Parts: sequence; structure tokens; C-alpha cells
Amino acid sequence: MEETVIGIIGMGLMGKMYARRMSAAGWRVHACDTIDKFKALEEEFSDNEKVAIFEDGYGVSRSSDYIIYSVEAETIGKVVAEYGRATKKHAIVGGQTSCKAPEVAAFERHLPPDVEIISCHSLHGPNVDSKEQPLAIIKHRASQQSFDLVCRILSCFGAKHVYLSAKAHDRITADTQAVTHAAFLSMGTAWRSNNQFPWETTRYVGGIENVKCNITLRIYSNKWHVYAGLAILNPSAKQQIRQYAESVTDLFKLMLGGHKTELERRVKTAGEAVFTAAGRRGEPLLLSDEALDQFSLGKVPKEKTPNNHLSLLAMVDCWWKLGIVPYDHMICSTPLFRLWLGVTEYLFREPTLLNEVIDTAIEDNTFRSDDLEFTFAARGWSDCVTFGDFSVYRDRFEQIQSYFAPRFPEATRIGNEMIKVLLEKT
Repeated sequence: MEETVIGIIGMGLMGKMYARRMSAAGWRVHACDTIDKFKALEEEFSDNEKVAIFEDGYGVSRSSDYIIYSVEAETIGKVVAEYGRATKKHAIVGGQTSCKAPEVAAFERHLPPDVEIISCHSLHGPNVDSKEQPLAIIKHRASQQSFDLVCRILSCFGAKHVYLSAKAHDRITADTQAVTHAAFLSMGTAWRSNNQFPWETTRYVGGIENVKCNITLRIYSNKWHVYAGLAILNPSAKQQIRQYAESVTDLFKLMLGGHKTELERRVKTAGEAVFTAAGRRGEPLLLSDEALDQFSLGKVPKEKTPNNHLSLLAMVDCWWKLGIVPYDHMICSTPLFRLWLGVTEYLFREPTLLNEVIDTAIEDNTFRSDDLEFTFAARGWSDCVTFGDFSVYRDRFEQIQSYFAPRFPEATRIGNEMIKVLLEKT
């Protein structure tokens, strides 16, 4: 392996994953986090001769040839302002945040002009196998030789390289992640408000319900900043989260008012625009209800309780209103998005099931209190993002996180199995 040294500033879950994978591939890694974590990181990586832990980013910046800032999107500007001026001459610098606009702005403002800028973004969590998952690589200011080097370094993940501009990256991540996260955050909020562990009732077990429960818990088992940065700092994300809340509210009002004809017209118009007009008619379904039954946190009942699936109807309504064709971004989508798209497609491309859902929405009040709390939750998360307050976002997230925490290990295990089996088709 050549003598290129990789620097990693920020040793959270993703930073550690990068350090381990890169060092295992033979690259030397210099890494750091905040000073209070220095001793613990030294001990954790003491048996890895390829990884050297530094006290701060000055040492990492001065000694590394390719430096990756693996820090929260909220703090990227502050961290680059602190350590950017120490960057080794003619080094390459990049970031791993989910929102590239503030990241690139920080690099342009604080890095010396001789430094090249090539960023990346692994579109999956630290506990998901990176093989064949999308890895965005952004050549912002660099020679082809440097770009080839970075691509060679990142090839150790076995991921699919997707080459984008920073602007295109932010638009695509908003399209594929922002509303998906909002939907699951809202579900968790609604269940907590109703004091429910949904898998303990027959209403939320089996098929599509398994995706809702498993992915909601998977999201809440992660760090709050993973979702806050994308939602608050990405202008496109704010607009989409606001539209999702409006779609939820509009559809819920139609259900409450018993306006079946209007509800059916709106739902099917949205479905036609997103699925049929996108050329999906005749294409095989990404997922099926039966395949999902095996991934339950609870016992699957013989007869499932009909659900109006407000969260799914609102997702397609939101895509329609915003002119988003979700299949356009499959090459750069997260595992969670592909699962969510799969169950949404399944509902809308099965006419009998979709008609049953519309009938349930008007005639069956079983889920009405859940839908009320879900509507409040969707609007609440939208307001939180619009206000742009990270502390409020964190407090809201962590309150719900603590409620579900006892079931995270089991949900993570089942969720990993679900992703491994089902994403082979997507």
C-alpha cells in the first residue's frame, strides 16, 4: 500500500467504521475526536497498528494527505474553522455530512487555496453492510489524479460509487431521505403520545406494519443529529417536510369528514402520477406483504386489522404535489428509502388493497386516535424543522428515543435481517 495517510476528524460511529475499514484495506489512518475521548479511543484502537489516535485535529490535519471531517452537519463550520488552517500543503479534504451546502461553504471559507476538496457520503448507517450500497463522491475542487486516489481509497467499502455535485447531492438526499425520516419520526411520536408499544397489539403486526415498526425503532436507535442536519440545513428538505405535514393534514380531514369521493380521487390521482406515469405498470413489485410477515416484533395474527395507512397515502400525495418521481433516485437511495418505497408501491399497485384502505379510512374508526396523534406529530416535526432549532429537535427526538430504548436491540437485529433479505430485490 502506498504511503498516503488518511486523516479522520470525528470518531463517532461512522468515523470509527471508516477507520476500521480503511485500515483493514492497508491504509494508514490518523484520527481524533474531542480531547475528552482521546484515552478511550487510544485504548479502543490499541491493537490496530494502522490507526494512530491524535489529541486533536491539528495533528491530524498537519500529517494527513486525505482528511475526512466526520462530524455533525451542525458543527462542520466551527470544526473546519478550527483545524482547516493547519491542513497539510496540497492535501485533499472532504466531509461525510448528509448536507453538503454548509460543508462545502466551510471548506471554501477556511481551507488554504492549495488544498483540494473531494467529499463523500455513505448513504447507509454504520451497522449496515456497505457492499453494493450507494456512496456519493463529490469532486468539488480537485485534479483528476487526486479524484482517482480518493475513489481508490473508498473502494474498500465495496459500495456503488455515485458521482454528483454538492447541489445535486443535497437535492437527491432531500428527495429520498427527508420525508422518509419525517414519516417514521411522526409514527414514533404518535405511538408514544398514545402510550403504545405498537408490536404488542395485533393492529401493528405483520406485513406493511412490520416495516413501520422496525424502521421507526431503527431511526430512533440512532443519534439525533443524523436526521437533524439533513432536515434543518437542507432548504429542499424543509419544503418537503412541510408538504408531507400538509398532505397528512389534508387527507386526515377528508377522512374525518367522510368525503370518500374526494379522498379516492386525490389518492388515485397521486398514485397514477407517481407509479403509473413513471412507467411502473407491469414492472415486478419491489416487495410483497407476505415476504414482510417473517420480520415481526410480535406474533402475526391470523386475521390482520384493516388500516387506512395514512402515513403511506400522505407519502405518495407529497411526492405528487412536489413532482418527485422516487424511482429516479434509486441509484442514490438509502436502504430505509427503498423499503419505504417498496411498501408504498405495494399498496398503490394492488387495487383491491388500495380500495380496502380507502374504505377503511372512511368507515372504520379503529385507527382514528392514532391518526389524530400522527397528524399532530407530522405538523410538530415540520414546525421544529422550520424553526431551525437544533436543541428543540434533539430534545423532541431523545424523549421519544428513551421511551422505545428497551426494544432497540431486538429491532436492530430483525431490521438488519429484513434489509439484507429484502434489498436484494431493490
